[in-house]
Amino acid sequence: MQRRIFVTSSLSAASALVAVTAIAGLQPAMAADAAWPSPDQPIRLVVPFPPGGTADVVNRLFAQQLGQVLKTTVIVENKAGAGGSVGTRQVADARPDGYTLLGATSSTHGTNPAVYTKLPYDPVKDFTPITQVITVPGVLSVHPSVKASNIKELIALSKAQPGQLSYASAGAGGLGHLAMELFKARAGIELMHIPYRGAGPAFTDLIGGQVSMLWEPLPASLPHIKSGKIRPLAVATAQRSSELPDVPTFAELGVPGYAVQAWNGLLAPKGLPRDIRDKLHKASVQALADPQLRQRLAELGGTVIANAPNEFAAIIENDVATWKRVAATSRISLD
Repeated sequence: MQRRIFVTSSLSAASALVAVTAIAGLQPAMAADAAWPSPDQPIRLVVPFPPGGTADVVNRLFAQQLGQVLKTTVIVENKAGAGGSVGTRQVADARPDGYTLLGATSSTHGTNPAVYTKLPYDPVKDFTPITQVITVPGVLSVHPSVKASNIKELIALSKAQPGQLSYASAGAGGLGHLAMELFKARAGIELMHIPYRGAGPAFTDLIGGQVSMLWEPLPASLPHIKSGKIRPLAVATAQRSSELPDVPTFAELGVPGYAVQAWNGLLAPKGLPRDIRDKLHKASVQALADPQLRQRLAELGGTVIANAPNEFAAIIENDVATWKRVAATSRISLD
């Protein structure tokens, strides 16, 4: 009996030792999650576009305020290439620990999935949405020589001269291109597409009268509108823009349901622990509530959103579906 008792006691002790060891092994991981973010490990915010563009400026302003809220350093890292696909794929492949984030856009998670069938990431399955940072309205502007003072007149002019009016875009397959194809389909008109390598050359030719019109986000268009070099016909929002209060929306002028906005948002790799996601979301909302940051973003034409992760996820899914339909109908593919 004593031997049996001894053996049983030894097994119990061994089991207890294993259990204690297992618990001890879990403690560092549990502590690491609880301590996120570590003040000794900076957070890397990948911007998949070159420095100086809207996405870069927005994320640098946001990163600075987010770092203050989290009491850690948030470093913006530009990883440009393939229309944003290089940096986006890098984040998709990163460890989901909250220390690698993505400054996503309506291109990386909207139009790119529509025009590239061999995209190296899945915009929905490969990421954890945190929040949509801002939206930026699009505006359709024409050269002053175009004999149309509003969208209704432009539609009538286009129908009278099918295919003779041209529209520029900052690049084939981009938001401006797909937004105009959607407008064409809704209005039942034909326009000639002239793609450029960037918004700069597109504006140059619009101002010079080589093309008739251009759809671009408000921040890029506003200086040329204020100078009188181009004339805005409509903003692609549900309500009028505070920056252009006298310019009606597409819906007001006979194109119902047409609202297309560029956006910037914060994503993490898939599999991000829920507690870290919630901490990131709470900190992001707090950062975006800062009056100075909101003012700076407003100066860029942006409206702060700061929505919930599930709301942002729904927007991404809707954008992907919408632009895939437009690309399929218009036969747009960049592969």
